[in-house]
Amino acid sequence: MPSPAAVDPLSGYCAVTRTFHSLRAPIPLPPPSPPLSFPAFAFSLLPSPLPAHAAFLDAATGEAVPFPAFLGQVRALATALRAHLHISRGDVAFVLAPPSLHIPVLYFALMAVGAVVSPANPALTAGELAHLAALSKPSVAFAVSSAAGKLPPGLSAVLLDSPRFSSFLHGPGDALVMDAAVMHQSDPAAILYSSGTTGSAKAVVLTHRNLMATRVLPGPAPPGEVLMLTVPLFHVYGFVFCLRPVMAAQTLVLHTAGRFDTRGVLAAVGRFRVTRLALAPPALLAIVRAAEDDESVAASAATLQVVLCGGASLSPELVRRFSHKFPHVFVSQGYGLTETTAGFCRSTGVEESRRIGSVGRLSPGAEAKIIDPATGHALPPGLPGELWVRGPFVMQGYLGDKESTSGILDSEGWLRTGDVCVIDKDGFLSVVDRLKEIIKYKGYQNWRTCFKRTQVSTKPQLLDTPTIRLANCRWHLS
Repeated sequence: MPSPAAVDPLSGYCAVTRTFHSLRAPIPLPPPSPPLSFPAFAFSLLPSPLPAHAAFLDAATGEAVPFPAFLGQVRALATALRAHLHISRGDVAFVLAPPSLHIPVLYFALMAVGAVVSPANPALTAGELAHLAALSKPSVAFAVSSAAGKLPPGLSAVLLDSPRFSSFLHGPGDALVMDAAVMHQSDPAAILYSSGTTGSAKAVVLTHRNLMATRVLPGPAPPGEVLMLTVPLFHVYGFVFCLRPVMAAQTLVLHTAGRFDTRGVLAAVGRFRVTRLALAPPALLAIVRAAEDDESVAASAATLQVVLCGGASLSPELVRRFSHKFPHVFVSQGYGLTETTAGFCRSTGVEESRRIGSVGRLSPGAEAKIIDPATGHALPPGLPGELWVRGPFVMQGYLGDKESTSGILDSEGWLRTGDVCVIDKDGFLSVVDRLKEIIKYKGYQNWRTCFKRTQVSTKPQLLDTPTIRLANCRWHLS
């Protein structure tokens, strides 16, 4: 880090190193060398005694898991994983299930015993899942009955909707079992799947320290802070957001319905007094349309203060339409990739959210460069180029693919995003284009396209149609 005098106080740009630096307060992280798992770190941040309010809520059923019960279930499941399934450090666990209250417990318990969590989309075909499993090489799978038939032959599976798994959650828990394995912060904690910048599936290795770096800024949360998550928990966006509230002792409401139902989601917002709603742009568009058709829709979201939006580019017109119908709510946009453990750039607060068209400023600990693709030189504020980023959130690499890893991640820790971006004089980042355009349908499958962003975006009246909207978007948290 250069001296503060060398860093511009508005943009964060250092002319000496030609690097942009985050100007946000740093997030306290432990020294990187002591052994420590992400669950142990997360639980160490909880107050004592544990808060009595819900850690997780099911939006469909209203079932709640208070923090004491959540920690009890994690310990019980971790004990069962060791004693009954003989899962140990380094084992990869394939997870194939829709959102439910079991999933956060499973994620924490697996990581607590040193296993590597590898969630996949349960809507994929058996062939697609076999390809992912060939990348991550799981030794065990956790799946719901409706999806278990698509698992690769020979892969041992535990059914999440079985009496056996339920008994694991409510069995005796040994608080010491999570300390039995010595885990380093650099150990793999999760393997998520990404298209990278080429379109072919890759297994992204995220470490325990990567997940620690997603911690929210320290300090007391506003009274009654409740987050609702409406994105899949196998996607990096949902994966990180189902872990992070635990570190802040906040309540997370899980949208467990199979499809995004606008009125159902807004009803849950009112019922559980949700203050922050995390969703993707297509869901925001559905909410705007519903509010435009029925004035009573906005009234059901009276407690809502912030909409957190990531996963795809968000048109300025959509933000304006939303703000017109929900003037008391601001939209916080974020930007990141699976390879960066979700977002490393976001808008925070009302003032930053007013910079429509920007995805905000660099998050704590982030460094960025804007590189001219033609010359390889780093550029100053106001000029577009490929965004390179560095920080504690950058992945360890692509599992079993050194060539692809070296193609995106250099020896100094800089990750090439493949996105053409610009950072202005005030430090706000905007995504301009892709070096190699890829369409990702719902963020999961992708096709190369010859569409140019400028060709599609010149017809804003077409952006609400599914086909054109997808052609115009780069999934920011993919």
